[in-house]
Amino acid sequence: MHLALFQPEIAGNVGAILRTATCFGVPVDIIEPCGFPFSERGLKRSGMDYADHADIRRHADWDAYQSAFANKGRLVLLTTKGATPLPGFAFQPGDRLLLGNESSGAPDYVHAAADARVVIPLRPGFRSLNVSVAAGIALAEALRQTKGFPA
Repeated sequence: MHLALFQPEIAGNVGAILRTATCFGVPVDIIEPCGFPFSERGLKRSGMDYADHADIRRHADWDAYQSAFANKGRLVLLTTKGATPLPGFAFQPGDRLLLGNESSGAPDYVHAAADARVVIPLRPGFRSLNVSVAAGIALAEALRQTKGFPA
């Protein structure tokens, strides 16, 4: 299981996602550019005191990310435009959970590349969750289904 963030814009959200992923032993891929200076110091400032233990891979852009993971697991995009509600999606151990950025989500070319587009159901009238909250919800469900929680 992997988490991937497409051009994240807010260091605090990245810090929260990295902390969650680190606690569960899940690597995080950062698809740049970021909307903030990416640094260990910046992450520590955002509350990520586990930076030394995080498994972070940075990719210069979408193409570099795609090249690094060619034929390696399904790309599961978490999106408000998803076709499959989270409770009805069957995760697999090698899945890569991708989240778009805070202001605009993921562009059409990322949607087109996804093997699945999954939505977290919300009450009518509500647009979206914070990206770090969405990452935690989706990761927990994926780990539950694949029995991937730490022992």
